[in-house]
Amino acid sequence: MRISIVLILFLLVSFSVTAQSEDEKMLRNIYNEALTHSKCYSWLDHLSNTIGSRLSGSKSAEKAVNYTKVELEKLGLDRVFLQEVIVPHWVRGEKEQAYIENNGKKIEVPICALGSSVATPKKGLKASVIEVLGIDEMIALGSEKIKGKIVFFNRPMTPIHIETFKAYGGCIDQRSSGAREAAKLGAVGVIIRSMNLRLDDYPHTGNTNYGDLPREKYIPAAAISTNGANLLSEKLKENASLEFYFKLSCETFPDVLSYNVVGEIKGSENPDKIMVIGGHLDSWDLGDGSQDDGAGVVQSMEILSIFKTLKYKPKNTLRVVLFMNEENGNRGGHKYAELATTNNENHIFALESDAGGFSPRGFSLEADEANFLKITSWKNLFEPYFIHRFVEGHTGVDIGPLQSKHIVKAGLQPDSQRYFDYHHAANDIFDSVNKRELELGAATMASLVYLVDKYGID
Repeated sequence: MRISIVLILFLLVSFSVTAQSEDEKMLRNIYNEALTHSKCYSWLDHLSNTIGSRLSGSKSAEKAVNYTKVELEKLGLDRVFLQEVIVPHWVRGEKEQAYIENNGKKIEVPICALGSSVATPKKGLKASVIEVLGIDEMIALGSEKIKGKIVFFNRPMTPIHIETFKAYGGCIDQRSSGAREAAKLGAVGVIIRSMNLRLDDYPHTGNTNYGDLPREKYIPAAAISTNGANLLSEKLKENASLEFYFKLSCETFPDVLSYNVVGEIKGSENPDKIMVIGGHLDSWDLGDGSQDDGAGVVQSMEILSIFKTLKYKPKNTLRVVLFMNEENGNRGGHKYAELATTNNENHIFALESDAGGFSPRGFSLEADEANFLKITSWKNLFEPYFIHRFVEGHTGVDIGPLQSKHIVKAGLQPDSQRYFDYHHAANDIFDSVNKRELELGAATMASLVYLVDKYGID
């Protein structure tokens, strides 16, 4: 009996060592392929420098759909198809103008309209300013002090958080809800401090939401650069009666037809079990959207390219989804989830890359305890590649609506220290992306997909 037990233990250990060795070899092959023959950087070059920004509803977004569909077809996948999505069509219009008027002197400052904002009157809007550090502080002041004024939301991203997305989350409500809440109190416009830890002259856009306000109550909303915000705050301390002028010419047109782009490799053993990898194809219009989220798009495409090159045949169906309209509506994510439910599809895993093309550090995970422990048990396989962060947390806006009976979600977590220097700003361009860092991210994603595909979820 003792001999049998010893033999069983020996066989189990031998099997474990063999599997470990196989996995180490596969991950090494994945990283080798990504770092030597990757297509993702050239794909991003085309998306950024030939097509450019890809705001939902725009001609360039349409070009991006066509381009990525063709490139996925070139990989020889089992299926490439488009999913129809009706998306918003908001246009920025002419370049925004703004200045501080203090004792007859005008000081120009950089601003940009927030997504979905209405325009100012054609000649612009000028009014006195009231500075607040948040929505609650504004509400506490009451309509008597807010009515007829421009509300200046100046709560900065706090620098104390090492995880910069936590700092971002701590002040984003000003941008998303500030205009709506200020309008309820009679404000005529809002100016929002850019969501950026760096002091510079780049205003950062992002969507604002008027909720259920009647359209005639909408007020114009713009972001001001961090340097501009500091200057405005300083001048208000000198003269609380100064005025601020800004001019926006943005416009919202009727919704238009667009698409999610989908490519898949059928599973060799479990074709009905689907694993999704993706990023969002749309971007804001100030830069070319290389970090947000061109990087995630091409990294997701690269995973299927790597597996095709290595002749890896997945057990489960691998599906790359390039989502449309994450930035100002998330309609692509909702449409994909809706169709998955309608078609009774069984999604077991979803992975999103939407945090920039910087050096990968690990993954955030939405999983039950058993699957979280299972995935974290693979950490030693990632250690040679400096991947160490496996934490519970938010994984991605696009995969957020996707639900299934048993599903594990993951979000690629690159180093976040520089991300908000570029996020939603005019300097989010191709030159901000490092080729090697981009490729390392693709390899890291492919490695996790391989392990989940091989060992499944519990």
